[in-house]
Amino acid sequence: MNYIDVLGFSGATLTTVSFIPQVFKIVKTKDTCSISLIMYIIFAIGLMFWEIYGILNAAAPIIIANLVTLGLVSIILVYKIKYK
Repeated sequence: MNYIDVLGFSGATLTTVSFIPQVFKIVKTKDTCSISLIMYIIFAIGLMFWEIYGILNAAAPIIIANLVTLGLVSIILVYKIKYK
């Protein structure tokens, strides 16, 4: 693994992990009133585009990070819709 991959995986890890506290808080409290449904929908669509981009370019950091982040964002969206 070269330094560019290390840089990519480091950035991908940090931005993906940043969603974990929010997911835990929402799952624990079921309180989603302070987050924007539209923002998370737009963000999820953006993640899907990034995922496609990563696959087409065989960019492992992009593929892995966006797949995991999309999973975390999906949890938030489900709770936002379920517990209005």
